[in-house]
Amino acid sequence: MSSNGEHSNIRDLTQGNVFRQLIKQATPLLAMGFIQITYNMIDIIWIGRLGSKAVAGVGAIGMLMWMMNSVALFCKVSAEVSIGQSVGAKRFDKAAVFASHTTTIALVLGIIFAVVFTVFPYSYINFYRLEPEIADKSAEYLRIIALGFPFVFLILNLSGIFIGAGRSDIPFYFLSAGLILNIILDPLLIFGIGFFPDMGIRGAALATFLSQTTVTALFIYHLKKRKNLFGGFSFLVRLKKAYLLQIMKLGLPVTAMHIHFAFINMNLARTASIYGGYLGLMSQTTGGQIEGITWNTSGGFSTALGSFVAQNHAAQKNNRIKQAFRYTLLIMGVIGTITTLAFVFFGKEIFSIFVPEKAAYEAGGRYLLIMGLSQLFMMLELTTQGMFNGIGRTTPPAIVSIVFNTLRIPLAMVIAGKIGVEGVWWAISLTSVVKGISLAVWFFLQQRKKHIIE
Repeated sequence: MSSNGEHSNIRDLTQGNVFRQLIKQATPLLAMGFIQITYNMIDIIWIGRLGSKAVAGVGAIGMLMWMMNSVALFCKVSAEVSIGQSVGAKRFDKAAVFASHTTTIALVLGIIFAVVFTVFPYSYINFYRLEPEIADKSAEYLRIIALGFPFVFLILNLSGIFIGAGRSDIPFYFLSAGLILNIILDPLLIFGIGFFPDMGIRGAALATFLSQTTVTALFIYHLKKRKNLFGGFSFLVRLKKAYLLQIMKLGLPVTAMHIHFAFINMNLARTASIYGGYLGLMSQTTGGQIEGITWNTSGGFSTALGSFVAQNHAAQKNNRIKQAFRYTLLIMGVIGTITTLAFVFFGKEIFSIFVPEKAAYEAGGRYLLIMGLSQLFMMLELTTQGMFNGIGRTTPPAIVSIVFNTLRIPLAMVIAGKIGVEGVWWAISLTSVVKGISLAVWFFLQQRKKHIIE
């Protein structure tokens, strides 16, 4: 593949040392995952100084952002796989068409959701039965955050395009710039430092919005200034049926899985609010952000593995795929073990960094302890999901996720009815263990039958 000219922004993952290629592809993705979670954590750290009720209000919106990111994955995953396979087959013309189609879809979806939640914020917020004071703060935050939904969709989609082309480093640079801007703006806008107004949680929302706008602008500038990615592609096109069907085939199972996952977690957060009050909601939403460190780590390796597998599957280099899978499992095992020990033995101390109130970090510490017991199995699930996604079989992970995540709601209600809010967290942890084992067994059975790696 050419190192200059129209395809200089593409990295060939079908050549070279497997471990080095995997790490080179995964490192920016891991960094991007940490950037995303750092965005959220910085907000929580500053908002935590406003009190646990403010954290609970923003945490409710965090669940919606999870939902929006899940919908946006339709474009991101479709771009990663379709473009990765096109690049592996040396069909750069098809890669450009897929890029235009996923970008068009991302723009349309982002605008629709922005209008809905800017105009009707309480239609979502009332779901959690929050105290009026907390609900009003959530509405203020949501109205600003919703304006950035088109940018959220575009950022994820454009990241997927570059990842499919083997250039996961490009999104990392731009997201890093956005993070730095968010770090600077958060305290200035939340507390009104200097000549900036004191905006409270609205300031946190505005800082996030401005950061997302900046990242999107950097992506667009790079693509328009350097038109050597697939020879250039349009952001808005008339969708063609053949390409749209392929995008839907790749993206819908993953999207359905993640939307369902987000919806289940919204209901679990509501159950936590019912059984544990605002402290229960705060513990679950904030604890979920902390747990996002391992989620994003395993998700980054899963995405890297998926793009690596996509190119090598198209090039029919199955030995490289098997090696990459083994390396990823080993790395995830080490990270998962460290995380488990940290959550189980130092959960309260970790949580107190974000919300210093004693009642809050004691409840949050119990959440992290229970979640810590399932970290290795969560990583097993996401790693295996990367294998399935890379070969274009996105349905098995979706089935496993949807089935066992659905079981969380009745299981949570039964256990919480007996032991309180911690029953919700045990339901999450136990089903994570079952999901990891089930998807791994499915993959290895398929592999034995030569349906996955032939």
